[in-house]
Amino acid sequence: MLQLTTYRNLQVFLVIMAVIGMSFALFFLQRHLGLTPCPLCIFQRVGLIIMGGFALISALFNPKSMVVRLILWVGSLAGIGWATIVAARHVWLQHLPADQVPSCGPGLDYWLDTLPILQVFREVFAGSGECATVDWTFMGLSIPEQSLILFAVLLIVHVLILWRILRPTVPNRLA
Repeated sequence: MLQLTTYRNLQVFLVIMAVIGMSFALFFLQRHLGLTPCPLCIFQRVGLIIMGGFALISALFNPKSMVVRLILWVGSLAGIGWATIVAARHVWLQHLPADQVPSCGPGLDYWLDTLPILQVFREVFAGSGECATVDWTFMGLSIPEQSLILFAVLLIVHVLILWRILRPTVPNRLA
């Protein structure tokens, strides 16, 4: 069991989960079902990509220094933490009563072209009608709910990685 939970193997697991998550979103949800991602969905993807990027660097280089491992872990945690917070907000918006759902805005592309970046973040997190729409479900869960479950699992993996950083495995040397 310890071989499966080595620092490098856990990082590879994060990379694989990021690739699977992004592939599912792009190839199945967008290309096959024809769904267009809302601004909150795009922000969740950004967090997953950031996590996957830091995990890929960690898996490829397998740094020995605890400081470097912690820095890479913090970057990866920031990405998945961001995605988790955005997914939680998205789920909250989807469960608002219909009369409390914010009206649809002009869209993320327009905001990026016309507003300062901090204002774009405020507008996205305020949500819009398109973010509150449930377009597809699987086993009774909307896409943001499924994403939130995945991100929670990945946060648990991050706790395990931190444990591996702080308490590295010692090879078992039996004579």
